[in-house]
Amino acid sequence: MLEEILGNSSTNAAVDAASTSLVAHTDVRKSNKTNAAMILDSQSHIVNKLACEDHPLPLFHGTTKRKVSLEVLRKRNVLLLISGLDISVEEVAILEHIYMESRVQGSRMDALYEMVWVPIVDPNIEYTNAMDIQFEGIKNNMTWYSVYHPSNIDRAVKKFIGDRWHFRRKPILVVLDPQGKELSPNAIHMMWIWGSVAFPFTTAREEALWKDETWKLQLLVDSIDPTILNWSREDKYIFFYGGDDIEWIRKFTSKARAMATAACIPLEMVYVGKSKNMENVKRAIATISVEKLSYCWQDTTLIWFFWTRIENMLFSKIQVEQTHDVDPIMLQIKKLLSYDADGSWALLSRGSEILTTGHGSTMLRTIDDFDLWKERIPMMGFEWSFKERHDWFHVPAVDRFEP
Repeated sequence: MLEEILGNSSTNAAVDAASTSLVAHTDVRKSNKTNAAMILDSQSHIVNKLACEDHPLPLFHGTTKRKVSLEVLRKRNVLLLISGLDISVEEVAILEHIYMESRVQGSRMDALYEMVWVPIVDPNIEYTNAMDIQFEGIKNNMTWYSVYHPSNIDRAVKKFIGDRWHFRRKPILVVLDPQGKELSPNAIHMMWIWGSVAFPFTTAREEALWKDETWKLQLLVDSIDPTILNWSREDKYIFFYGGDDIEWIRKFTSKARAMATAACIPLEMVYVGKSKNMENVKRAIATISVEKLSYCWQDTTLIWFFWTRIENMLFSKIQVEQTHDVDPIMLQIKKLLSYDADGSWALLSRGSEILTTGHGSTMLRTIDDFDLWKERIPMMGFEWSFKERHDWFHVPAVDRFEP
């Protein structure tokens, strides 16, 4: 399997073998049409090794900056990061963080998987010098392995990758075990949501992780920002809010702070921007910081990652077929994405519990009406009094979002 994908670009026999199944065959095929060999080692693990004269060292190691053979993947689960040359700086940076985090956790992780970047270039367009400079820049910024050059990847193999794993433009992460068996057709969602905790990145692991999840602050934020998790442990109220309407942001933050003072509750506020229009988000961050309206992330990579994780929660749910209407996590994911598309919005939590989410207009109106519902706080508590009032205004937004 791997030798066909990672470098033997001269024959159709390799592609025929790969497209028959994602399971690397234990019967070593002897063919005059291919120089690739699949070797069975003493532990009955298949090691895919490129043995053709054209590409004896088909991989590049980003850390050592040296060409290496497929031998480095022996007895490892292999994560094939398949993307075009348009993979973003943010995507590489977050994957780098997750990759290095798994290495810090010890030899167990380090010994069990390796990642290989498979750069796909459209065979119908001319490969230019500018594209090659772009490729080399990406390759040298990765610490894991890469196919040494896009030209090593045969046109038919690219077609197979598109047909079998539905690769179009967005990066995917195909997971193969040491025998070449497919463990996940796309584990990129797991990687974004749970990082190295999702190891061994199998579909079964993805299903098990969702089974144990609830819609709570830790799922929403994960390890993006330890400050927010500390607030959660301190049982503080936290408003997450988004959008790029700076006038709404000014009104919301000032009125929310006044409400918290009047209600004598510990309240923190976090601006999480938008999934798109990052230039507008940057301007909003600058205003929030200068006017000290609330806490916000100065690094827009964190905002990108926040929204990428939420979007990938949706894709992951679809992939494991957990999309039914009564799935509470799915409903909340769709709600957040819908509000993000609409404009301003806010989410209120206390500790790890997410209390309510709403459009900017209903959230602001709930705060404006504080004097009308504050007498219920001694009986119901602040959180349930706020939620009751907001739910009275609330108009569902889920149906406005189409995945």
